[in-house]
Amino acid sequence: MRIVLIRHGLTAGNLEKRYIGRTDEPLCAEGERALRETAPPPCDAVICSPMKRCIQSAALLYPDMEPFTEEGLRECDFGAFEGKNYRELTGDAGYQAWTDSGGTLPFPGGESPDSFRQRCTEAFADTLSRFAGARTLVYIVHGGTIMSVLDRYAVPHRDYFDWHCENAHGYVCHWDGNKLTVTERI
Repeated sequence: MRIVLIRHGLTAGNLEKRYIGRTDEPLCAEGERALRETAPPPCDAVICSPMKRCIQSAALLYPDMEPFTEEGLRECDFGAFEGKNYRELTGDAGYQAWTDSGGTLPFPGGESPDSFRQRCTEAFADTLSRFAGARTLVYIVHGGTIMSVLDRYAVPHRDYFDWHCENAHGYVCHWDGNKLTVTERI
């Protein structure tokens, strides 16, 4: 099965380098424009996070398809850091502790990296079983969701942060039933 993982288009928060997880932020004009200029690959089904930015991205890329939304594919809950950027968090003891940990500590008042990654990979596995007969599935999700899925399933293995991709970009993969082989960066 062919799997295409696409990060949603730009939002105002993305432009300002803010932690945007549970905030249901829409695409900005620049994000919409970039998606309209993208030629998406054909697919049998579109699966996306229920957040506005993902649903809007799906509608722009695949206007004739109804996306299947999966709650477990939402972005991480950044807790106390939600809506803020690194400049605004400079001097915050919780933020300093989190960055010093290399991003391994839970977000204060939010999700832990381990529970977030587990949620994402379980939701990914569930959607694969729901669409088992498909030849190509497109996932329109968040950067953290893509990194979680590839950290768990991609071969050869690379670390979580190595799978970062920009908005409206992602990866084309081959799923053999156990692992994802990345064949192309888009």
